[in-house]
Amino acid sequence: MSLISRLSTIAEGVGIAIDAVRGNKVRSGLTIMGVAVGVFVVVLIAAAVHGINLSVAKDFESAGPTTFFVSRYPISFENCDGTANTCRWLSNPPIRNGEIEALRRLPEVQAVGVRIDWSADIEYRNTRLQQASIEAYSAEWPEMNAPEVWPGRAFTRSEAETGARVAVINTQMAEQLFGDADPIDREIQMRGKPFVVIGVFTDNASFLSGGDRPKAVIPVMAAVRHLGARLNNVGLAVKPRAGQDRDAVVDQVTAALRASRGQRPSEESTFAIITQDKLMETYNSIFGVFFLVMIALSAVGLLVGGVGVVAIMMISVTERTREIGVRKALGATRSTILWQFLVEAITLTGIGVVLGLLAGWGGSAAIRAATPIAASVPPLAVVAALAASVVTGVLFGMMPAMRASRLDPVIALRHE
Repeated sequence: MSLISRLSTIAEGVGIAIDAVRGNKVRSGLTIMGVAVGVFVVVLIAAAVHGINLSVAKDFESAGPTTFFVSRYPISFENCDGTANTCRWLSNPPIRNGEIEALRRLPEVQAVGVRIDWSADIEYRNTRLQQASIEAYSAEWPEMNAPEVWPGRAFTRSEAETGARVAVINTQMAEQLFGDADPIDREIQMRGKPFVVIGVFTDNASFLSGGDRPKAVIPVMAAVRHLGARLNNVGLAVKPRAGQDRDAVVDQVTAALRASRGQRPSEESTFAIITQDKLMETYNSIFGVFFLVMIALSAVGLLVGGVGVVAIMMISVTERTREIGVRKALGATRSTILWQFLVEAITLTGIGVVLGLLAGWGGSAAIRAATPIAASVPPLAVVAALAASVVTGVLFGMMPAMRASRLDPVIALRHE
């Protein structure tokens, strides 16, 4: 068959499929809807995961490409019943101040920042924010690629070391507490203790950071002395000096902490070193499973649509038996009939895919507008959706197409 004849057959098949949709709106609509729902779910999940991945990568980059973290506990999801038998890391001692100072003295290390995550009710006059997020940092906060503070300033080293009751708040907290008024030098209450607002920063809202929620940053010692925070679960961010190999600095920090704790070479470390590679690996292990489960669920929609394609094409073959007999009598081959019905099946699924893609784009735009997730449809999702329409059309359209191509023209012409 020549290229022109092939294109003519495709155009004819598409036209017949569209006529079938018009003539059997309910039946065709259900088939198209099944395919569209499956594609919509796949595209929406892909857009959300793509946006989350970008957000996570941005969060990791904001800490600095070589920055790594030291924690009392590892970020693992092992089988743990809460006892020391299955959770050996529960007996890990807290990171002590002497160990922090020892790490700061390492020549390969530029800065070691201390962080505690806390929460407290924050009030200003008659406005109260219940259990607002509080991040307590040491004086190294500005060196750890902290967001720019404007208006105002970050707390000084002296304020950090003395536990001064000062706070740097994000724009969300400033808007909720002060509205359009200038928040600088105003006094807010944290657990009934007065803190002076010295600066405002724009938080880079992301999936990991919890989105657009009010947040305050205060000195670590202020959180300990005035808000009841404990130093038992502090985390450290270690920033190597420029030009230093991160893995080499990790080894230096590990050796220093093990020596400080008197651990033998055969003993397991009683602390955790968490690199950004490890964070990404853990993240992928969680969301990879989630993504696969959601893809499997969305495949049910494609399966329903595929069954609908089989049903509508089988009915179409039955209704057009006499037409098939006429075409065969005029010289149409089995391959011509087979090709025509496959084109019809692919057209039906293609319409569903286009509708699913449009709905997926609309859903990703809604996610971007309503959440901090920068959802966007990756090109690979579009290619996968188009491929799914072809595969679904061919797989589920093959049976009725084969039946149509095998009809005996004499018997088909006698069909009423």
